[in-house]
Amino acid sequence: MVVSPSPNGASPLPSQPAKRYGITRPISLAGPTEADLHRNAELEKFLVDSGLYESKEKTMKREEVLGRIDQIVKGWVKQLTHQRGYTDQMVEEANAVIFTFGSYRLGVHGPGADIDTLCVGPSYVNREEDFFIILHDILSEMDEVTELQPVPDAHVPVMKFKFQGISIDLLYASISLLVVPEDLDISHGSVLYDIDEQTVRSLNGCRVADQILKLVPNVEHFRTTLRCLKFWAKRRGVYSNVTGFLGGVNWALLVARLCQLYPNAIPSMLVSRFFRVYTQWRWPNPVMLCSIEEDELGFPVWDPRKNHRDRFHHMPIITPAYPCMNSSYNVSISTLRVMMEQFQYGNKICEEIELNKAQWSALFEPYLFFEAYKNYLQIDIIAADADDLLAWKGWVESRLRQLTLKIERDTNGVLQCHPYPNEYVDTSKQCSHCAFFMGLQRREGVTGQEGQQFDIRGTVDEFRQEINMYMFWKPGMDIYVSHVRRRQLPAFVFPDGYKRSRPSRHLNQQVSKSNDGAATSRIGSPEGHLKRKNDHEEVDLRPDKPEKRASISPQRLQSVSPESSTSRCGGTSLANFSERIKLGCSTAADVDNNSEARSCRGPSSNENCILGNVMQVGETVMGLYDPAVVRGDVEPAECRNEVEPTDLAVETILKQELLDPYEISSSEIRKIHNVTNENRNGDLISASLENGSPNRLLKWGGEVIEVEEELVRPCNQTAVVELAESVICSNTSAQNLNCEVSYSV
Repeated sequence: MVVSPSPNGASPLPSQPAKRYGITRPISLAGPTEADLHRNAELEKFLVDSGLYESKEKTMKREEVLGRIDQIVKGWVKQLTHQRGYTDQMVEEANAVIFTFGSYRLGVHGPGADIDTLCVGPSYVNREEDFFIILHDILSEMDEVTELQPVPDAHVPVMKFKFQGISIDLLYASISLLVVPEDLDISHGSVLYDIDEQTVRSLNGCRVADQILKLVPNVEHFRTTLRCLKFWAKRRGVYSNVTGFLGGVNWALLVARLCQLYPNAIPSMLVSRFFRVYTQWRWPNPVMLCSIEEDELGFPVWDPRKNHRDRFHHMPIITPAYPCMNSSYNVSISTLRVMMEQFQYGNKICEEIELNKAQWSALFEPYLFFEAYKNYLQIDIIAADADDLLAWKGWVESRLRQLTLKIERDTNGVLQCHPYPNEYVDTSKQCSHCAFFMGLQRREGVTGQEGQQFDIRGTVDEFRQEINMYMFWKPGMDIYVSHVRRRQLPAFVFPDGYKRSRPSRHLNQQVSKSNDGAATSRIGSPEGHLKRKNDHEEVDLRPDKPEKRASISPQRLQSVSPESSTSRCGGTSLANFSERIKLGCSTAADVDNNSEARSCRGPSSNENCILGNVMQVGETVMGLYDPAVVRGDVEPAECRNEVEPTDLAVETILKQELLDPYEISSSEIRKIHNVTNENRNGDLISASLENGSPNRLLKWGGEVIEVEEELVRPCNQTAVVELAESVICSNTSAQNLNCEVSYSV
């Protein structure tokens, strides 16, 4: 036993064991070396120079805004108490309390970040009417409030707005108390009595943030590392919970778990080990900061043994506060693939940084999304004015994840989607418009039959019908989905009007031969330089090539339904047309490994008469009776550098083919979870984890279960039940764990 002298020098006392964090022993207790300290100083300087820290003046303004919101909700509750006939004493005691959570509560918010806030009110003030209608009306009449946007149908209902220019996400929770005390302890389990699951989810944000700060060894190291990785995720296009990637709480939980595994590491070490660990993590094994415990309240907790739906989560990251939930249920097969590719990118750069071959700035190079794919879906969102667009866009964005899932479902997981979280606006247009994009490619390793088609017209139709069920829909709100090839991307998606040019395929082939198989650069790597659109533009020598036609916003007949409305955009009057926008009949080769789909949609004589009544959105134009049809041929991956086939080989879809909705038989639809890990993309680089933890015991639902080797042990969707307790790679016989993993899609 290690002993240390007592404070008074009388007799030695046994030293206190270091506090253990997490459900397993740490991977390494090693502290920083001189080189680590030097890299850490460089990292912190880079973060400061990148403007990630807020000034004291702006921090004080945030506190003033929170105080003002606290006054507003207190007055709102007192007003409702008086209107409902309660006694004067009840009106006097009526109260609501404001809590913060998210990045602001964790201390990692930056300039311009929103403040996640929770209003806790008494039992007689409800969410549906009192919060989303009465409080909404109060806020809408205040000059300090702008961009007010209610999202009542979200998984966690929220009201978004700006207060004195500061973005606020306001949640509401009605607890089973007539009077809410000012010193309410929200972490106490009593606040969960007699409330519904939506209220539990609203409360959990604050409860989880408090637990995270209690479960990390060093709060300041945790904050710096989290701030760094959030910045990295935004630069690489994987920071968005709503589109199927990871949001703030997900990144916080991943970083917190890493801090538990390396309790003495400093931020520069933690960033490097973050990518080392999570490139080898055997998803869907869960990430957990503490054991999952049941409670007498009976709320469902994440447990794939009992809950059938939990078995099909692809990237479970479990919240530490009761009731423990999977915070990353939005992740799909496609978005997990994208994140794993980005983790590998980060791991490679960090290895170069540790070898002094790269600087920290290389890690944060932006992901060049519009160079990564050859086929894209463009989702244009249209509204009558800016206020309507704000609300309509929020609704559509919250449902974009469903389009990804539906495409995965209807193509049996063969067609992969990469939803990009960034929003784009064409400022040259007079209408209220914004656009989102998705990259499309066929899953690598899957050989398509000649003539096999990806017809997603019915998929898009189903998606649009669900979108049009928006409860706050107004005339003029509409959405259009169209296929866009890389060469036809609108100019507004490129910064400063620049578009990177690409050499033609035959030139690529010649360069490839001259270089004798030189290694190709990573997608999204910063080696390429942006060039002006008209410099070295690729020349298409094919005759009679039809022009790309784009989505439009039609004027509809006045109606109270989303199926027919009146819309004026930029003063252009538009005729009625079929609501259904269909994407489809692309062959398997169309999206084979980013190969470009070629469209042959020459307008008929009738179409030529109609094309005068169109409105341009971006660079594309769509006729009023031309529902954005896509059909084309594609070359396999190994022929990516060959000369493209001509449009003469492409069948044209006649209008008669579009009259009936596309249907998919039940036998053609496979569940998403049938696409196992055997089909995932890319080989992960083998790496060595320091000081592997030995086998350990994990408390799960009152039972003690031995778990081991969840990183090196292969795992698929049907095995989640057996592997739900697994957390980090272990090996009792070795200090270092070499986990060679093959992860193919």
